[in-house]
Amino acid sequence: MMYVSRGLSRASRRFRGKIFGEPLSHRQATACRNLLPCLDSSLGDDPSLKVLGCRHISSWSWGLPAALYSIRHHIHHHSASIVEEQLDPFSLVADELSILANRLRAMVVAEVPKLASAAEYFFRMGVEGKRFRPTVLLLMSTALNVSIHKPPPDTIMGDTMTAELRVRQQSIAEITEMIHVASLLHDDVLDDADTRRGISSLNFVMGNKLAVLAGDFLLSRACVALASLKNTEVVSLLATVIEQLVTGETMQMTTSVDQRCSMEYYMQKTYYKTASLIANSCKAIALLAGHTAEVATLAYDYGRNLGLAFQLIDDVLDFTGTSASLGKGSLSDISHGIVTAPILFAMDEFPELRAVVERGFEDPRNVNLALEYLGKSRGIQRARDLAKDHANRAAAAIDSLPDSDDEEVRRSRRALIALTHIVITRAK
Repeated sequence: MMYVSRGLSRASRRFRGKIFGEPLSHRQATACRNLLPCLDSSLGDDPSLKVLGCRHISSWSWGLPAALYSIRHHIHHHSASIVEEQLDPFSLVADELSILANRLRAMVVAEVPKLASAAEYFFRMGVEGKRFRPTVLLLMSTALNVSIHKPPPDTIMGDTMTAELRVRQQSIAEITEMIHVASLLHDDVLDDADTRRGISSLNFVMGNKLAVLAGDFLLSRACVALASLKNTEVVSLLATVIEQLVTGETMQMTTSVDQRCSMEYYMQKTYYKTASLIANSCKAIALLAGHTAEVATLAYDYGRNLGLAFQLIDDVLDFTGTSASLGKGSLSDISHGIVTAPILFAMDEFPELRAVVERGFEDPRNVNLALEYLGKSRGIQRARDLAKDHANRAAAAIDSLPDSDDEEVRRSRRALIALTHIVITRAK
């Protein structure tokens, strides 16, 4: 309950003239005052918080009460454009990301040339992506850079300890990226994918066997780096992530009809396949810094909700995006028989869609029929709304962190909140 009251008090402070720690202009303050009348109504039942007509989304959104998140929704999304104008989260850590990219390329060097070429395939210049996960973790490292213990009397020693901690937290970012890329290589083999990040997938270029071995090699490198941290709790956290990645992929491959039609099953699988890695890596950042269990949980909550929002939007874009914008084929999930949130929400409105799902999607006519039902439904919008709900929860977790007057810390926290907006408004 401690961080519930803190979150409420901060929400009220923003209505006295601040959003995300920055003074409001007259126009922005007026806009915030205009939100006040709708707060009372937001505390009631929200239809968007229902899943399949019976389950509350809150059962998958641990933490603060839905009413507080509803308030946070009005504040966060009204002011998200303000945050975007002020901050580019990626530019804040661009120099560190460059260092990390070079270190990652050095870490995946192998004795066998073919394996080395395969392992570095998605770490090469130009195809390494935006490095979303390392960006989150580097920002989280700074966002949690608050005094826990008394600083050592020797300032030089204190600076050395801070530098060493930063290097260890950078290692978490590197380990997380290696685990992530390894999972992509394995997923592409399982999905028989031929493109990834706008280029040919590794399995398409070098074959399935080498792609699987390259993924295994990256996981082994990640394990070596993880062991070097000599922190058993962090090792256990990230080892659990790998287990959950495998569990999530197996859940996706071996579903019964009832499981494929279950929102609860879908969200659990989504947590295992996507959110667990970000959530537990954020928690590891807090643990390495020696934070309390409460702060570590807030870091975890941010990563968990950001990861769920990210995947929900991914599932929306699979229907609304183009192959060019996504860097991979659109309608990929449904063509592989994978049922995601938009279809599940459409099924809630049109129960007859379940019969189509039960028949499977090997027949293109069933795919077209499912898309017809989706087009008539609010499935896409409800999936977006659920993503926004998790984005708001992620932002609220950052708002609930211990206060800090350090401008770098505050800027990184604003950047983490800006990322929640980027995640739910992205087009690829």
